[in-house]
Amino acid sequence: MTYLPTINEFHHPPREFSLLPFWFWNDNLDEQEILRQIADFEAHGVYGFVIHPRVGLPRDIGWMSERMLHFMRIAVEEAARRGMYVVLYDEGMYPSGSSSGQVVAENPNFACRCLALADAADVKVLLRKNTNLVTEIKSHRGQNLTIVDRPVASSIRGLHYIDEGPQEDAPPAADLLNPQAMDCFVRLVYERYAEHLGQWFGSTIIGIFTDEPGLLGKCEEKNVWPGTTGILDHVNRILGYDFTPHLPALWFADEPDAEHYRADYKRAVKKRLEETYYAKLSNWCAAHSVALMGHPSDPDEIGMEKYFSVPGQDIVWRYIEPDKPSALEGAQSTQAKCTSSAAIHHGRRRNSNECFGAYGHDFTEQEMWWLANWLFVRGVNMLFPHAFYYSIRGARFDERPPDVGPNSAWWNDYEKFATYCQRLCWLNTDSEHICNVAILGEADRLPWRAAKVLFQNQRDFNYLETRDLTTAEVNDKGIFLRGMHYEALILDGSYKLSADEEKAVDKLKNTGRALIYSVKEDSAQDISFIEKLSHIAPRDISISPHHLDLRYRHIRKNELHFFLLFNEGPGNIEGKLDLGVTGDVFCFDAFEAKPMQKATLDLKLKAYQTTILVTQHREPA
Repeated sequence: MTYLPTINEFHHPPREFSLLPFWFWNDNLDEQEILRQIADFEAHGVYGFVIHPRVGLPRDIGWMSERMLHFMRIAVEEAARRGMYVVLYDEGMYPSGSSSGQVVAENPNFACRCLALADAADVKVLLRKNTNLVTEIKSHRGQNLTIVDRPVASSIRGLHYIDEGPQEDAPPAADLLNPQAMDCFVRLVYERYAEHLGQWFGSTIIGIFTDEPGLLGKCEEKNVWPGTTGILDHVNRILGYDFTPHLPALWFADEPDAEHYRADYKRAVKKRLEETYYAKLSNWCAAHSVALMGHPSDPDEIGMEKYFSVPGQDIVWRYIEPDKPSALEGAQSTQAKCTSSAAIHHGRRRNSNECFGAYGHDFTEQEMWWLANWLFVRGVNMLFPHAFYYSIRGARFDERPPDVGPNSAWWNDYEKFATYCQRLCWLNTDSEHICNVAILGEADRLPWRAAKVLFQNQRDFNYLETRDLTTAEVNDKGIFLRGMHYEALILDGSYKLSADEEKAVDKLKNTGRALIYSVKEDSAQDISFIEKLSHIAPRDISISPHHLDLRYRHIRKNELHFFLLFNEGPGNIEGKLDLGVTGDVFCFDAFEAKPMQKATLDLKLKAYQTTILVTQHREPA
């Protein structure tokens, strides 16, 4: 085996592939304590962090105050001295876009707004309260409806406890659909960062993290819809038809095609959010040599990912757990493939996940390892552990626990985990994903049922957004996009396609390269589906006997073929692998810098275990 430089770099990857934990600044800050904690991170194999001002800060360290920026400068200077990396966070808690209430404080007209129903008798009163009449209309039952756009009772989480907590401030949420409000947000946060810390942009400071911007913030009201002044004009423009007659469907499920029109409205306001929020931040970051990082509010919003330099998502609140259906079922199960697919199709080098947050005090080290491998085998190559706590004093200990770093039971042995993650992030970066199957998704929907069947049958895939069909080359051999060749496209569910997208899908159907997946209760039907798929898109790997819990990722890096194998389940896996390999296969030790050992294809994996196989040779396709 040659290519020793590749093997050596795997064992000793650059620091850029380090874990980047959220570092909760949640108590009175001290310069020496900041320096001590950074040194502690480095000593345990962690070479970067996200500075996350968090609830628990004293009131004299307010959001974007001179004191806060002073402490940030101390941390950035120390990171630069140590050769570490920093990501800045763009909000005083979350969700992003309000500058901890400062946007609304500057202009009350920038407060979050909604579409709501109003009694006709109340309209004159409401109009004197910054409320605008949108339309007066009848429902299909003949009921007179008055629809207004008005401020909504909405907030974000605050940075300061009320007394000693756990109650906390709730600053007002801003109107993310108002471009002037978002100009204000950029000026209050991004421009201030550039002024005070810009000398490190593109070197020590590698990105700015924006966190799940929500159109209604943390809304206290029911029966309202996201909106802003003039939103109907934008909805009509984006949808290409007048939505006014269908407004009653937002409130009454028995309106004709209510589900259809609700989905259209949601799609339109999210598209407007792309224009007023994501595009603005993306362009600003590109002009200032930092990466826009973070994630959208929903786990399968692949359409928003194109604005991120590092497409991202977050596994929090036990959305994904070992040995639970959530690992393969539901929208949350799509999020890792969402980001890794978006990274490939938009030419991004990295993709990320904010992981482990709010899993609770009973979160275990085994669960942490399992979740990391769940992400790696799906192509994620940057992890933001949530979180390392500056302080666990008082109410802070129970604020979205656990601390997965210095205050955890496993901190003394953390370097092993940190180094392993660094190696896997390196492996998944600057490499070619060997994959010939795509599942068609939409900007705000990624199908998971077909994905589950593919995972359980060792058929890797990427998600392809419908919009990608118009930039890809589509012919009788399949889909060609960003170096990928998809020989098969799987359709799962109904899609809203433009004329050009429909044309591309029809071409694939006519050449037999589009397969329709429908939900089956009989597993034999799924086997038949996999057989049809393998006929048009040959297998990359197989195991005999078949095992539902084996996951894999095949990548080529510096002319070496790597197979990351992960037993996602609680039982042992034993079987004979077929990799279609002509040359020798070696086993890679991801934990220690040991020479590779020649391997057989008799696979044995214990519960939740990973292994890496590597070879120089593959049979030609």
